[in-house]
Amino acid sequence: MRRIRRAKILATLGPASNEESMIEELAKAGADVFRINMSHASHELMHQTVKRIRSVEARLKHPIGILADLQGPKLRVWKFAGGSVNLVAGQKFTLDSEQNDTGNADRVYLPHPEIIESVSVGDRLLLDDGKLQLKATKVGGGVIETEVVYGGKLSDKKGVSLPDTLLPTGALTEKDHADLLEALKAEVDWIALSFVQRPEDIIDVRKIVQGRAGVMAKIEKPQAIERLEEIVKLSDAIMVARGDLGVELPLELVPGLQKRMIRMCRRYGKPVVVATQMLESMITAPVPTRAEVSDVSIAVFEGADAVMLSAESASGQYPVEAVTTMAKVAIAVESDANYRNIIKAAQTEPEATAADAISAATRQVAETLDLAAIVTYTASGSTGIRAARERPSKPIIALSPNLRTIRRLSVVWGIHCVQTEDAVSLEDMVDRACVIAYQEGFARPGDRIAITAGVPLGTPGATNMLRIAFVRQDGAGSS
Repeated sequence: MRRIRRAKILATLGPASNEESMIEELAKAGADVFRINMSHASHELMHQTVKRIRSVEARLKHPIGILADLQGPKLRVWKFAGGSVNLVAGQKFTLDSEQNDTGNADRVYLPHPEIIESVSVGDRLLLDDGKLQLKATKVGGGVIETEVVYGGKLSDKKGVSLPDTLLPTGALTEKDHADLLEALKAEVDWIALSFVQRPEDIIDVRKIVQGRAGVMAKIEKPQAIERLEEIVKLSDAIMVARGDLGVELPLELVPGLQKRMIRMCRRYGKPVVVATQMLESMITAPVPTRAEVSDVSIAVFEGADAVMLSAESASGQYPVEAVTTMAKVAIAVESDANYRNIIKAAQTEPEATAADAISAATRQVAETLDLAAIVTYTASGSTGIRAARERPSKPIIALSPNLRTIRRLSVVWGIHCVQTEDAVSLEDMVDRACVIAYQEGFARPGDRIAITAGVPLGTPGATNMLRIAFVRQDGAGSS
């Protein structure tokens, strides 16, 4: 199960891919992490899916990450007398708190008092994924009076997006809270938090998670962009959720924001996932469009840790082909003559810590001496993430006694994870690193590898040692 690419692949599971045999096929095709969408999965289905993934993981003897994606607040208008109405540009339309009446062409009930209290005159309200746009002209007394900017058909329970309004509610709804506790019980590796607006949203979730899973902030609100740096610092990883971001912001701004987020995450050493519509046409077709291939390529060229499939693998007709295509694109990009130059151009300076200095030195030594691999001992995962932040041209092997750590690292760029016992001495550490590099197919007898670890051994976050070792004929090492 050694991957020959550095960028990782997240595949969403759903009706087309929930069966264990299909999960195994997707893992073999290249899926490194499986996403369970809590918008559609019951607690029972989530536990069943986790069990199936773990069964596949044991059979393949290869760590697999699991991401539980929380639904987040779903803001919707209520129902209409005829099931839908047609709004015309320039007309007046009211959203109010009159729960008893069904809507008509002039008004509709909005079951979200927090919206009615927060919207200001001039704010935009986007309906049905941005297909319709209203502008608030008068607010107060439990009513938002608007003028229709872009009209069209509006039917029952369509979504409402508020690009100009900061809502007072947190990102975690009651359903999310229950789903989060259940996901932690199932021992998922990552929790994705939807509709993050402010750093406090991350803090609230971290208090509940308490280190039992990584917290991934989904950036899909303009308000999150305004405080992006704070959110990145507080999160364990970031997802560039381009779907809702493209609804609430002008579409032409999204590619630049994607680039900015990837670079910021690389600077702070936080894994970054690019998501939404990457191979959308493969929901119904066995091959993607040229534009989609180009889209995936750009994310890989930028050095994103992972690219994600949503409906393509969850409900599409060609889930395995979609994963295979994504893997092929990543391999082609990483083999391109321009790839290393582009990756190097966005290289960030190490911070003034021993761990960062060792990681930067390790990359330089490995490339200068043409070493076979970089082997890093990591208890918490932080050493592995630091090594990946350098985006070395040499393979990274992360060794950890902690199975949860290596599963969590499965989303991180370029890391090949192996569970192994903690080394008992420096000699044992060198031997163990050389044997695993040899057994996993990264090094041959006579090759040299770089080894980083914290001394004393087993101390989390204390990377302070770099060794260069020869792989002997028996696969063991000498330094």
